[in-house]
Amino acid sequence: MTRLIKICLLVVAPLVLSACEPEVGSERWCKAMKEKDKGDWTANEAADFMKHCIVEIKEY
Repeated sequence: MTRLIKICLLVVAPLVLSACEPEVGSERWCKAMKEKDKGDWTANEAADFMKHCIVEIKEY
């Protein structure tokens, strides 16, 4: 029983924690990225910031 609870927690915890982050490209996300230290950005975050917050490229 204890093992089942641990497995459930391992599956559910990342889902709950990821739901707290703003959607990539949203105004809230852009603001959070501007406040985040540039050295802590990943390559994907930098590309998404450029795409959504600076250039605002529309995908078709």
